[in-house]
Amino acid sequence: MQDYDARRAEASPRTRLLPSEDRLTWTITEAAQLLGVSRATAYEAAHRGELPVRLIGRRVLVPRVALLRLLEHDEPLDSRPA
Repeated sequence: MQDYDARRAEASPRTRLLPSEDRLTWTITEAAQLLGVSRATAYEAAHRGELPVRLIGRRVLVPRVALLRLLEHDEPLDSRPA
């Protein structure tokens, strides 16, 4: 337990905000909170394909790896559509 607490204390402020580090997916609402956007904006982004989601039954889930990969992807500003 001490190792977990020590890692948690060393983590960045954003990492400490992440819901449960052992989960593989987040809900759209959790992803929206992490991204700093509204729930409605996150659902719209998912509908447009900008936010990676997977449907499992009736649940819409955001894979943790896909969201983190999306945030790490850095496009040059001039290559984005105007």
